[in-house]
Amino acid sequence: MPKNPLAEVFGFPPDNYSKDAKRYRKHRLCPFGNGVPNCTKDKAKDPLGVCSILDGDNPVITCPIRFREGWIIAEDAASFFFPEGTKWTTLTEVRMKDRHGKSAGNVDVVLVAYDDRGKVMDFGALEVQAVYISGNIRNPFQKYMENTVAGGKLDWHGKPNYPKPDYLCSSRKRLAPQLIFKGGILKAWSKRTAVALNKGFFETLPSLTEVPPSKADIAWLVYDLVRDEASNRFELVRDRVVYTSFEESLLQITRSEAGEMEEFVEKLQEKIDKKLDGPPNPPDLEALDAPF
Repeated sequence: MPKNPLAEVFGFPPDNYSKDAKRYRKHRLCPFGNGVPNCTKDKAKDPLGVCSILDGDNPVITCPIRFREGWIIAEDAASFFFPEGTKWTTLTEVRMKDRHGKSAGNVDVVLVAYDDRGKVMDFGALEVQAVYISGNIRNPFQKYMENTVAGGKLDWHGKPNYPKPDYLCSSRKRLAPQLIFKGGILKAWSKRTAVALNKGFFETLPSLTEVPPSKADIAWLVYDLVRDEASNRFELVRDRVVYTSFEESLLQITRSEAGEMEEFVEKLQEKIDKKLDGPPNPPDLEALDAPF
């Protein structure tokens, strides 16, 4: 467990005291293409400017905007969606509806291919999956912001609710529903999906069967943050791309791995023993008063 859980604050490592780092922290700016100049994570007036946290020595992206560095995620997705040389652009937060007109959620980024007259020719959906945090990240963030110079050596080890990545919650509560609802609609339309996610997150997912890119429904765009010592900043770098089919990916991610049934039976037996050996349950008074 690292002493300081913060990997990046407003785009810079906590121990970066460059002119740019100081300016971004002072004005709470976002360097990664947010809709407005400022960071708006959690609260617009008091943003939680943590882009990534440390899991051991590994930085883990916890803000989806962090993936927009240089928009390489869009370039990588476009190479999966469209033939080389296609003209394309991006639209963010596009609402998607099901057959009954009910919202299936917003697509993070839609890549749209168009012709010389600007007519839409094709499109694909890019979903960005940051990692949920368990514990409390705002407390160490606020402590750091009180004194950023001293905070560069912030020691949060042993504090209650120490923040750490919650990969299981990220996959079951976020990633799986995204694939089920929005991914299902895109599959019915014969449109492709790209999913951008952190290397550490991807490695916690079940093993996915790869297929050739030409037969894939989903491209998993896996990225890592690599520290550049000269600038003392992290750089978003593509680690690999994994191509899979829709059905197989959904099955693997949503299927739980079975534990030992004997352990479950033992738990049942323990509860049965307590139930049978204990005092009888009190009568249901409403049932006693009910007419025959």
